[in-house]
Amino acid sequence: MKEDFGYQTINEDNDSLNIREELEKYIIYWRWFLLFIFISLFSAFLYLRYSTPMYSATASILIKDNQKSGISAELSAIADLGIVGGGSVNNTDNEIYIIKSRKIIGNVIDSLNLTVSYFSQGRIILTEAYGDLPFNLKVLSKEFYYQKRDTTLFIKINDAETFNLYDVNENLIHENKEFDSLLASKIGLIRLENKGFVNQKNNYYKIAITPKYKVISKYKEKVNITAVDKNSSVLTLSLEDVIKNKSEDFLNVLIHEYNKDAIEDKKEISEKTKEFIEERLSSVYADLASIQDSVKDFKSKTGFTGLSNQGELVLESYKDIENSLIEKQTQISLAKWVNELLENTDTDPYELLPANLGFKDENIGELINQYNLLVRERSKLIPSAGVLNPQLIQLENDINNLKSSLQSSLSNLVSYLKIELDKINRQNFKIQAELNSIPVIERGFIDIARQQEIIAELYSYLLKKKEETAISLAVTVANAKIIDVAYGSDTPVSPKRRIIYLAALLMGLLIPFIAIYLKNLLDTKIHNKKDIEDNLTIPFLGDIPKSESNDKIVVGTSSRSSSAEAFRLVRTNIDFILNNTDRKSCNTIFITSTTSGEGKSFISINIASILAMSGKKVLLVGMDLRAPKVTEYLGIPDRKGVTNFITDDSLKLDELKFNISNISGLDIISSGVVPPNPAELLLTDRVKLMFDTLKSHYDYIVVDTAPVNLVTDTLLIAKYADMFMYVVRANYLDKRLLVVPQTLYNEKRLPNMAIVLNDTDPKRSYGYGYGGYGYGYLTDEKKPWYKKIFKS
Repeated sequence: MKEDFGYQTINEDNDSLNIREELEKYIIYWRWFLLFIFISLFSAFLYLRYSTPMYSATASILIKDNQKSGISAELSAIADLGIVGGGSVNNTDNEIYIIKSRKIIGNVIDSLNLTVSYFSQGRIILTEAYGDLPFNLKVLSKEFYYQKRDTTLFIKINDAETFNLYDVNENLIHENKEFDSLLASKIGLIRLENKGFVNQKNNYYKIAITPKYKVISKYKEKVNITAVDKNSSVLTLSLEDVIKNKSEDFLNVLIHEYNKDAIEDKKEISEKTKEFIEERLSSVYADLASIQDSVKDFKSKTGFTGLSNQGELVLESYKDIENSLIEKQTQISLAKWVNELLENTDTDPYELLPANLGFKDENIGELINQYNLLVRERSKLIPSAGVLNPQLIQLENDINNLKSSLQSSLSNLVSYLKIELDKINRQNFKIQAELNSIPVIERGFIDIARQQEIIAELYSYLLKKKEETAISLAVTVANAKIIDVAYGSDTPVSPKRRIIYLAALLMGLLIPFIAIYLKNLLDTKIHNKKDIEDNLTIPFLGDIPKSESNDKIVVGTSSRSSSAEAFRLVRTNIDFILNNTDRKSCNTIFITSTTSGEGKSFISINIASILAMSGKKVLLVGMDLRAPKVTEYLGIPDRKGVTNFITDDSLKLDELKFNISNISGLDIISSGVVPPNPAELLLTDRVKLMFDTLKSHYDYIVVDTAPVNLVTDTLLIAKYADMFMYVVRANYLDKRLLVVPQTLYNEKRLPNMAIVLNDTDPKRSYGYGYGGYGYGYLTDEKKPWYKKIFKS
């Protein structure tokens, strides 16, 4: 435990966090926090003022004919015809992919002409314009070179009839051209359509022409489609854009183009089925006409007028067998026809197949639907993909594999049906005896009649399928039912003003906080009394605040500055230390430091002055022979001093003394000329003689010595001191060098050591330094307002 004149300086290991102390490290920089908060908030204001707001539009649709939504009401009336349901069920995930396909989005872009964007010139920035424009640009023919690069034009509207056209560098291309006239340009043939000139302040526009593939890619990323629930077929479509109306139009047209594409797909298959049935009807009709001619010829040649009662009974007994026979023959014919289409690769190897033909094997109908789905996907991909596109190659492989599976299934069906036909033919033998009992002519007619009935049933079946296909064409409806048309809020979704301002506020706090934290983290300097207490066990005399003036002597009888008061406090503490020692008639106070530049001479001059002001007789001696500063600080020319006395035996001490006018009772002896061998001079008897002689004439002798960490001069004369004031300069000395005074104190090489902290900043003292108590002494010096604000 050690005493510190009213301050407790017990050095204890305390790892607890002092929250107030940590906060005070930042609170002293409160002006900087306010400045950065103001800058951040103002920057946020400018950002919000000139940033382009984004608006969001949303729409919702119901995917019809879906397992989750059931068969649509429009198709439920004809569900029993077999032309809906089953393979036509829409998968929600697939429909999302289709809606966002490049083909559908490309159609929307073409419909809204979104490859051309218009911007009106504001006071500072360009603002995109949409819809309400006095003109519309049409690119009638685009040069190949410009089809894959962005192009910019500028339009200046002169009046209701004419305009000027400029290129990207705002060089004039066409002057005083009339609206609706054809113009040749680097991008191709263009026309500016007049939509009705409006007399407005802004008549200067920028036109940006973007390649279609880039616009498609942009909107593919921007359009967001999600299902409202995993078990629901309701989809929510959303889009963010700088113009609300543009977002709404895009979503509405996107839904329209999706429905239009779905209807065209359905009609394409139905048309293919209708074409197939009509072709087969023509062939079967020819067979039916031929068999009818055979019946007529038979009756003409044989004079046959009709079957007898026995013949009617025999023909009736064939009825059930005939129905089964007709069904099997019909299925075989359908299978062979579809297989012929698959094998016919002369025209198009990836041709759509007729659907809903009524195969009893449901697997075949499902395979046909899957085959048609892949073929449609391939046809959509071909316009944007090359022949080596991996996705296209994979799709064609899937189609070929599915084709093989379908051919195999058709072949198996035909084989099975032929086996069934053999069974039916074997059943014919049971009634063969009855057939043999009737006349030969009637037997011949029965054979012809059976063939006629089979062909007539097949013709009737095809007519039925033709009608079903016609009905499906007539009732083809859209895939999506619009639940809510696109709607956009007038409130922008970004930038979010509250979040931006909150982020700016946090940044305004965070930036100076991080800067101060890093500064403190990397800072190894001594700043205040606490740093001294944490690192040293040496008694603490006091701290001297930063001088508020450029004067070297800051004390005076009328001086009430914080620096003067600090020196008065140190004077009191000096008396306290000397009273605890053997008090002599004259006390020698040596002043030293670790390195140069810590303010030894400043402290020496002012301590000597403040002691003299108390009515004591004081002498200030400059003993820093290597770098004398006393005369320099006082602003007087060099004169003879200690060095001269040591080297010249004839020289008297009274010849070396001088005074300064503003401090009475203070004598000064300077260091003198700088010698080549100061250490050796300090070992001579003349030094002892000097101190012995001076002590008999003064109450206090204040000695300005050399820094102890640089030279040994001070240690050589330490025996003449009654106490040592060890000066540590705040914000200057590295904490790691405090080992020097601590070692000297522990080894008792400097008598009665006490620390004086020089050049402290009261605002950084955290309650310890002088001035932290709120005395608020005024000074005569006036500082600029910005220094008063940001001095911390």
